[in-house]
Amino acid sequence: MICALLPSISAGLSLEKFSEGFKRPIDLQVAPGKKDVLFVVEQHGVISTIDAKTGEKKDVILDIEDRVSRKKNEEGLLGLTFAPDFATSGEFYVNYTDRSPQNAMSRVSRFTMKPGQAKVDASKEEVLLSYKQDYRNHNGGWLDFGPDGMLYIATGDGGAGNDPKGRGQDMNSLLGKLLRIDVSGESGYSVPGDNPFLGKKDVLPEIYAYGLRNPWRCSFDTESGIFWSADVGQFTYEEINAVHVDDLKGKNFGWRMREGKNKNPKSDIAGPNPEGAIDPIYEYTHGNKSDEGLSVTGGFVYRGPITDLKGKYVFGDYATRRIWTLDTAKNYQFADISDSLQPEGKLTGPIASFGEDHEKNLYVVDHTGVIWKMVK
Repeated sequence: MICALLPSISAGLSLEKFSEGFKRPIDLQVAPGKKDVLFVVEQHGVISTIDAKTGEKKDVILDIEDRVSRKKNEEGLLGLTFAPDFATSGEFYVNYTDRSPQNAMSRVSRFTMKPGQAKVDASKEEVLLSYKQDYRNHNGGWLDFGPDGMLYIATGDGGAGNDPKGRGQDMNSLLGKLLRIDVSGESGYSVPGDNPFLGKKDVLPEIYAYGLRNPWRCSFDTESGIFWSADVGQFTYEEINAVHVDDLKGKNFGWRMREGKNKNPKSDIAGPNPEGAIDPIYEYTHGNKSDEGLSVTGGFVYRGPITDLKGKYVFGDYATRRIWTLDTAKNYQFADISDSLQPEGKLTGPIASFGEDHEKNLYVVDHTGVIWKMVK
């Protein structure tokens, strides 16, 4: 249900320019034990640090531009996460499209930052997963550790339009899936023994859930145990999914049988309610009104210092640059906070992602090069 802008949320909110001068920034992350810096991911293949208090640029910690493909708009270095024990292990993980001829391969790789090391040796890459993209878009790219300590990876359906190869429902493909692997060993990975399809014929065991189109930013809310996923739509609908991690196993998000809660009129696969289906908790249509957009960007349930935002899922639209909330305490009540957030000046570019610092302050990553901090 759509409601009007809520003054109690929006009053006094604004976006404050925190850091700038980046080349297509696409992600902002924190690392356990590194409270003095934030990590900025640039799409061409560079990870840098900025001062967590001032936003001042500091060091380039990894440069893998020589192996990252940027032939098309959606390719590149797309995701970063740090191991829960990073403070002692120095391990972190990236997701990127490589320079394979024809269509790129998506790689999930591990790097290690040694104590006192200012820059990681890029030659010490350990490739954990590598899977071919059918085309050069819908690469997904998000990855993070869940509350169970496993590494989750959200993959796109491989591209083109309307999932022409049916990857979202193809259980012998890693495309269009939520994957779950165990990277706690000294090298490589293992498939967790409680993955739902382990040992099943013609199903890849890394698959944990399926039926995704192009999940553009997911997050775990550690206070509630909810997994949040924003899936970019095809024809009409953008969707937000919210599923408790205990209920996620083996579930089907529905693509390409359906888009949002609606049957896909151009799908030759039966739908719109496939077995094990997860219904989105919110969807919006394509357009330019305050409750419409063109390409969803997922965010976070706010757990920072702004009282009025606590417990509200904050997300936006890449193309229209609007920012909204869904109130988790009020049946996902919707509010548009876009206009109040921009008194300092409109966002200069699309909303590539959101990020958090160690105090759970929320940031907006502007794809044209600016990191904005949400303040009140």
